[in-house]
Amino acid sequence: MSQFYVYILASGRHGTLYVGVTNDLVRRVWEHREKVVPGFIRKYSVTRLVYFEVFDDAVSAITREKQIKKWRRDYKTNLIERDNPHWDDLYAAIAS
Repeated sequence: MSQFYVYILASGRHGTLYVGVTNDLVRRVWEHREKVVPGFIRKYSVTRLVYFEVFDDAVSAITREKQIKKWRRDYKTNLIERDNPHWDDLYAAIAS
């Protein structure tokens, strides 16, 4: 059974945020970190994984991604800081 992920990347604590959805979180964050795909991530160096949620189906994950993208910045900050108050990079924990 596949899992889907909604994730938030940051350029640093309280820095630029990026919200995305994927079915392979490790691969996708690696792509962001290595700046494989040109665009927003490469331009703003948004490479620190600071938050993610897991879903059992793509529709739920995409719905949640769209919901979070519509939020004001302070709502996103509160979501991150609820589980990750120091804005630690979570990539090492999921990649191992």
